[in-house]
Amino acid sequence: TGGIRSGKSRHALDRAIRAHVSGPKYFLATAEPFDGELRKRITKHQAERSGHFVTIEEPLHLAQTLETLQKDSGLILIDCLTLWVGNLLFRFEHDEAAMKMEIESFLEVLRLKKTEILFVTNEVGLGLIPDNPLGRRYVDELGSLNQSVARISDEVIVMVSGIPTFVKGGIHARVDP
Repeated sequence: TGGIRSGKSRHALDRAIRAHVSGPKYFLATAEPFDGELRKRITKHQAERSGHFVTIEEPLHLAQTLETLQKDSGLILIDCLTLWVGNLLFRFEHDEAAMKMEIESFLEVLRLKKTEILFVTNEVGLGLIPDNPLGRRYVDELGSLNQSVARISDEVIVMVSGIPTFVKGGIHARVDP
């Protein structure tokens, strides 16, 4: 986790590439190309991953996809939960039950994980409180998801200016919340 442009994706990608695992490595991408600039970013990122990962584009149904991929994978990198929550809010803005079901299903698959999974997400707890209800709901949803994923995870790393800081797990960890 970390702020925008803090090096989260680069660190996760490098770590996943270096990982020695049996089975294929999957990159589970949640971004949807809503505009030309984002399409260019997605294309650039796909080229960076070429040869290292099987890329799966899944903007909404992470639980189902993750459950399927775990059957034969050595590692799964999900980039990113931040965009996923935005996608869920966009699709299920007026159907809170459907959104909660997607999130709870995802967390349940994580609790029963069968392979190594790396996540990228933004830390939203250090910024301003949004000035509108949808923005506040987004921050609340992502903050809650991040806390749940952190509780389930063996390690939590916060990226600050490209430097990884272990918050949970790892050899340099100070606390295990």
